Amino acid sequence: MPDQAAQALQPVIARHGAWASPLSAAALATASASIGSARVHGGRLYWTESRPDEGGRIALLTFDDGGRVTEITPRGFSVRTRVHEYGGIAFVHAGERLLACRDDDQRLHWLAAGRPPQPLTPPGLRYADGAAAADGARTFFVREDHRAAGEPRNEIVVLDPAQPPEGTVLYGEADFVAFPRPSADASRLAFVSWNHPLMPWDGTRLQVGELTADSLHGLRTIAGGDAESVSEPCWDADGTLYFLSDRDGWCNLYRWRGGAPEQVTRLDAEIGVPLWQFGPASYVLLGDGRALARVCRNAIDTLALIDLDRGTATPLPLPYVGYRLLGRLDARTAFAVASAEDDLPALITIDLRDGSHAIVRRPAVAPPLPTALVSRGEPIEFPTTAGPGGERRTAHAFFFAPRNPGFAAPAGELPPLIVTMHGGPTAHHATDLHLAKQFFTTRGFAVVDVNYGGSSGFGRAYRERLRGQWGVVDLADAVAAVRYLAAAGRVDPKRIVIRGGSAGGYTVLCALAFTDVFAAGINYFGIADLEMLAADTHKFESRYTDGLIAPLPQGRETYRARSPIHHLQRLDAALITFQGAEDKAVPPEQSRAIVEAVRARGRPVAYLEFDGEQHGFRRAGNITRALQAEVYFLGRVLGFTPAGPVEPVAIDNLPA
Repeated sequence: MPDQAAQALQPVIARHGAWASPLSAAALATASASIGSARVHGGRLYWTESRPDEGGRIALLTFDDGGRVTEITPRGFSVRTRVHEYGGIAFVHAGERLLACRDDDQRLHWLAAGRPPQPLTPPGLRYADGAAAADGARTFFVREDHRAAGEPRNEIVVLDPAQPPEGTVLYGEADFVAFPRPSADASRLAFVSWNHPLMPWDGTRLQVGELTADSLHGLRTIAGGDAESVSEPCWDADGTLYFLSDRDGWCNLYRWRGGAPEQVTRLDAEIGVPLWQFGPASYVLLGDGRALARVCRNAIDTLALIDLDRGTATPLPLPYVGYRLLGRLDARTAFAVASAEDDLPALITIDLRDGSHAIVRRPAVAPPLPTALVSRGEPIEFPTTAGPGGERRTAHAFFFAPRNPGFAAPAGELPPLIVTMHGGPTAHHATDLHLAKQFFTTRGFAVVDVNYGGSSGFGRAYRERLRGQWGVVDLADAVAAVRYLAAAGRVDPKRIVIRGGSAGGYTVLCALAFTDVFAAGINYFGIADLEMLAADTHKFESRYTDGLIAPLPQGRETYRARSPIHHLQRLDAALITFQGAEDKAVPPEQSRAIVEAVRARGRPVAYLEFDGEQHGFRRAGNITRALQAEVYFLGRVLGFTPAGPVEPVAIDNLPA
């Protein structure tokens, strides 16, 4: 008789997509908790964490004197700013006062132990990116003023206990501002500004002015312009101003000592990130002639020590592929949020003497996922459409093969492929562990994360491939990735699905409207009508399409030509769409319009809209429901029965 132990090791034969996975949608939703920002005050680390099981509330935490995690915010208080809608760092210590922006009213509140939060600022004003002077007497913020009709005003303000509670305006001459940073002696203030139609990764200006008690004068531009993006200014104790710039085609570290800026690093790599949220902290000065920096090459990060005199970068041998929110805890210890290929992100400390590290906080509770089930990203580079001068081009992606040792597909069956398109479109995919990806690979899907032209992490020239070419270059790169993998015999060319959110959702809709490569699309709050987007979005992105498509009104024909809603004659695929009812970046009208148009065409379509959600889902129940709906939808469209109970979703026009 066959050995029973050997029999037990034999994989179950099941169709790709029908494999049983230990990753349930509910467990994955709970595991989506993340660290949003981190700062140090008085030698103590403070950070924010999302709470999906509390409706997406963001809590503020620290370690008590015994080293135990303790929450500062009372239950129901969510720390979040909506400046630019995407927010970012939303708390700061002003001396011994802890100020935090409350999500539901956008007012700054004073948080003190044993006392209820006290509102300090009036309604109608939003605050972000706070930085306090060394003595704590004054605190500098980006303020967004919504008290008048029309676009809000973006300003640099200073809050002083002796001044009006809303703050005193120091600068308000640009459409947008960020990074208000006082020098160590509070005699000068540095900040970054830019104007429509530029986005902060297109062109910004670094300005420095002299500070008095309630005014800023003698402004001068240190670096930047319409074709140079500068960010993350940081003063050293000696008055040297460090900053990031991409003037040489890569985001490198520079400094200013009163004359012309000096380039510190000369890396063919990216230190900074696109400024979607305030307070990114891509490097930190260590006070000993060194800096600690995130260095990104081809969308994979290392953590490196920078010699500020020599400009050399020495990588630290750490087991991570992504880093953010760098800071210094004390003279010998730094911290960062680090991401690995086989584990969820964690807040770590780094011993600057020997490069060792320790995990101090992991906010998400991971569902059981043995290493044997983790599909690791394989970097691929593949040919794509030629450049404007006919030059040969390649694009980049990470390929994740199906992985579940307990299952095998029937002989000869190739896996269906999910092509994932990131948002931004200036974001990028990385190889760090994303359970949503493993949710599919453990069920028998292959996944390819396409870092199409326009993605960050590959230098400015690669990112600018998308200038004026949104809906063209990104789509071409997605199709090229599919053809590359299909030609290699790694995926089933008849079962290709494209998935994306926001800008990635736009590419999903373009893929269904303009190609016949994809069997189905999974669209999270994507753009269907570019003219509608230009007319109805928030201030931060209201002129974004000028660079991605063309200025209006002269570019109206191009907008129409690249809007999927107007080109559904070829659409022969199925579509499922997810939308937040309170989304200000891509309003629900976009999703409702494309769903209705696909329904009228008689193609299979499903739609789920969630109350209380904005641009990205934060509530555990909604994340769970969306993932289950995806699996059910894919099963019906691609012809397999998902393993385990899956809540159905109504799909119009789908034959029984």
